[in-house]
Amino acid sequence: MEKSFYHLMRVPSNPLVLIGPTILLIFALSFLLAWWRERKQRYPLFFAVSCLLFCLGTSSQLFAVPPGYGPNAVVSAFLYTLSVLVLSDGLLRRSGKQLPLLGYLAGLVCVVVSIAYFYYIDRQLLVRIYILNFGLGLVLTGIAWKLRHLRLGRASERFLFWILLAFAVHFFPRTILTVGSNAPAAQGFGFSPFWLTLQFSLAILGVALALALLAVTIGDTIEVLRWERATDPLTGLLNRRGFDERVISHLQTPDMGPVSLVVADIDHFKNINDAFGHQVGDNVLSGFGRLLLETLGQAGVCGRLGGEEFVVLMPNCGGSVAYAFAERLRHEMRDNSFDGLPAAQRVTVSLGVAEARSRESVAELIARADAALYAAKRAGRDCVKYSN
Repeated sequence: MEKSFYHLMRVPSNPLVLIGPTILLIFALSFLLAWWRERKQRYPLFFAVSCLLFCLGTSSQLFAVPPGYGPNAVVSAFLYTLSVLVLSDGLLRRSGKQLPLLGYLAGLVCVVVSIAYFYYIDRQLLVRIYILNFGLGLVLTGIAWKLRHLRLGRASERFLFWILLAFAVHFFPRTILTVGSNAPAAQGFGFSPFWLTLQFSLAILGVALALALLAVTIGDTIEVLRWERATDPLTGLLNRRGFDERVISHLQTPDMGPVSLVVADIDHFKNINDAFGHQVGDNVLSGFGRLLLETLGQAGVCGRLGGEEFVVLMPNCGGSVAYAFAERLRHEMRDNSFDGLPAAQRVTVSLGVAEARSRESVAELIARADAALYAAKRAGRDCVKYSN
């Protein structure tokens, strides 16, 4: 009887059945292009491979490659399972995790070996249907649980989480309701409720999942471009544009407490460049950027305005707190050493501090902090001055 089903499904007489594989190929190419555009993000490549594998699994059944129902069942199960595992790995990698090789092996062995056993040893179509559908559903449900933090993320991430969860869970009720305890008859299997519901659900939820993945991928690419536009590549701090945008958002926040600004300038930086070279100068700049972040912690926003001038925005901090931070940073700088400089060479920094006044603009606040910085330089450098 299964042989008759194999012959029934082997040649797609209706070209509409090719719509699914074609859509999968389009999504695979879209994810491939997304990965090619921003190769630092590897997870879109996993999404592309997953779509391609699922397309191959579908095509394997439609075109009976390899021939013979047993080999075809095993190969298509392998492709479907590997597709879901690669998709899961891509989702995990986007969140800084990954699916270990043992996870791949366990998933493939559990599903594919079971499919082979219940065809070649104990032939039971009903059991194979449940193994494949429940196996894929369990893998995806586990991944959705691991990524449950997405439900609290931005809109595209929330959409992805709920679509992923729906896609994962649907394998269970769909299989139970359309198959029950009786395997579909081989004759007319392609028109059975199980098969038709399977194709319909995969078309609707599968496309929705692919669109959600694509939306998140595009959103991540936009975030990377926005970050690159607003970030200084040498220090990893915000550049002038990014810092100004962040300051404006803080100053315009209603009911915001006191806000202070600290401006820092590395003393005699040109002499360091002239005496030791620009690479050593870059080491000093990047080292000071790291020192600034370590000293500040999570209490504010750091930026590099250009050259050797740095700036720190400290929300909910009055002038006295900002002044104490500036003094601590000055001492940390004197005690720090930098690659390429002699061990006895000390690098110092001058700092100006200003607390934001009511209705003061960003330019006015920075100008007052700059004035305090120049007062520190006139006072002999390696000191902190406060703007009243």
